[in-house]
Amino acid sequence: GGHVDKGSRFTDWARRPLSEKQLVYALGDVTHLRDAYKKLQAQLDGNDRAGWLAEEMAILESPATYDADPENAWRRVKMRIRKKQALAMMVDLAAWREREAQARNLPRQRILKDEILSAIAAHPPSSLAELEGIRGISKGFSRSAMAKGLLKAVEDGKARDPDSIPQTRPAGNRKTPPAAVTDLLKVVLKMVSEEHGVAARLVASVADLEKIAADDKADVPALKGWRYKLFGEKALKIKRGELCIALFEGKLELLPVADD
Repeated sequence: GGHVDKGSRFTDWARRPLSEKQLVYALGDVTHLRDAYKKLQAQLDGNDRAGWLAEEMAILESPATYDADPENAWRRVKMRIRKKQALAMMVDLAAWREREAQARNLPRQRILKDEILSAIAAHPPSSLAELEGIRGISKGFSRSAMAKGLLKAVEDGKARDPDSIPQTRPAGNRKTPPAAVTDLLKVVLKMVSEEHGVAARLVASVADLEKIAADDKADVPALKGWRYKLFGEKALKIKRGELCIALFEGKLELLPVADD
């Protein structure tokens, strides 16, 4: 392979005109990635994994992947809210933030962080002055155009029927998988990943494994598509006792459990 000078990575790319060195660096992406693409494509075809790439690209290319319904934005907020009224308030606060983020093309957390939304939901302000007293609200925010929209969301939240919010499962009632089951799935994931030359984190995260350990129908990527064929199916069979892990000549293997 050739050598690529990385010295231009942290230069000012907003300044015009670009230097000759920057132009050469930018052109290198096209020049070298073209050859890399050909090699990677040949490797995918040789491993019969072109379908894997097609699945991943279908997700990335689908507009649905990027659609975020403001009315469901509250489900993504990290919060410790238990009171129904505060949760009802969060529905409107999160919807307001989602609309602002989309309109301004900014990350949600740049509008207001989750913890600030939670503080407002727990102690809803009735005026701009009270809004300024919320911890985390930046100085001068109450004079911005967003502040009025936020107070409108607070009023909408107050008017929302708390009983209209879908029941959420309290943290204390969540099904906790046995740690040993999660550890067993980690071993299976490591075995499968090493056998097929795939990074384990690309197949499943620790959070995914915990969900699979707790629920055979968990809504995680590891139980869908090529990941299911590679790992998910084996993970479920391990849980059902249809497969076992055996040590044979110093190597771990997955073996079917013989029927009695």
